[in-house]
Amino acid sequence: MASTRAAIRYAKAILDLANSKGVAEAVNNDMKSIANAIETNLELSTFIENPTTKVEVKESALLEVFADVNGVTKGLFHLLFENKRFEILKAIALEYNKLFDENNGVEVAKVTTAIPMDAALEAKVLAKVATLSDKKITIENIVDPSIIGGFILRIGDNQYNASVANRLQVLKRELSN
Repeated sequence: MASTRAAIRYAKAILDLANSKGVAEAVNNDMKSIANAIETNLELSTFIENPTTKVEVKESALLEVFADVNGVTKGLFHLLFENKRFEILKAIALEYNKLFDENNGVEVAKVTTAIPMDAALEAKVLAKVATLSDKKITIENIVDPSIIGGFILRIGDNQYNASVANRLQVLKRELSN
């Protein structure tokens, strides 16, 4: 849990710095690609989390892999080098994204679907979202085959369940009454 608190502190500090330099959005994009790279590349995540790899090696590797990132992001790599905390990089990146969205009035809608969303379903979901929230919305698609079809939409504390599995459950209850 301490690493999560640390990640939040780092993320807030980096966001403040990025805001003061007017590069918060560029750094947000960096953080998205860093979190995604660590998430999807087992080799990279193992390398970053390996306690026996020297921090100098980690910093120079990250500067090479993410050569195009903003100076503020490169500054984060150096800070993590100085504090020997590379293992929380992904957590920092995710926290930064969350804080950036909150500061910009963007809310994340988590949409669970049985198969990856296509453009038609995304349009349907966005139409439903407009009735639930007046904020700017980014959609995060979670694929879960167990819902059979339809979708489950969650924005903050609100949930709208339009899944086939849910309808079957409701029907089953009605028939047993």
